[in-house]
Amino acid sequence: MEFISPELDQYVCGHSENEPEVLRELNRKTHLSVLQPRMLSGHFQGRVLSMLSHMIRPRRVLEIGTYTGYSALCFAEGLIEDGKVITIDVNEELEDLVREYISKAGMENKIEYHIADATRLIPELDDEFDIVFIDADKKNYCNYYDLVFDKVKKGGYIIADNVLWSGKVLEEYNSLDRETKVIMDYNRKVHEDARVQEVLLPIRDGLMVARKL
Repeated sequence: MEFISPELDQYVCGHSENEPEVLRELNRKTHLSVLQPRMLSGHFQGRVLSMLSHMIRPRRVLEIGTYTGYSALCFAEGLIEDGKVITIDVNEELEDLVREYISKAGMENKIEYHIADATRLIPELDDEFDIVFIDADKKNYCNYYDLVFDKVKKGGYIIADNVLWSGKVLEEYNSLDRETKVIMDYNRKVHEDARVQEVLLPIRDGLMVARKL
């Protein structure tokens, strides 16, 4: 996942907006107490997500994959006054931690948190979304894209994380493990979809940003 040197990463973070204190605390707690802390968006990517949210000024954001709630809090920073982030995750073990930091950030009225199977819940959602952020089980990336597409407003965005998959996407497709193939399939699917304008940003482990035309 580390595509630039730790020193350069430190420089980038040092010249980007500081994390809000509640996010810095959540970042630290995730690394100390939760398995696979690298799944956290972290300082730099979190500030990118916050910046995108402030630029787009969404009314509705759908996040598939909450983890410890860091990215949901970043998106919530740029919501319009009556805006909301709907975030979905299947991991019940992190619920108390997520709700604790939603409360600490004062975002109880801005973030709607569901413990659910996203493939089942998404079809039941009536909202039209300005942003969808996909950062969950990789095997369902293409399924999530198809499930949300008609729920994204014209000019809205579908953003997927981990699309460089620690650089494995450069390897020979037929020799790859299933998860890497799924990521490559997703990237190809979006790139070949004439309904979107897409750009793959080499931010952290890769963000595929698709704007619905």
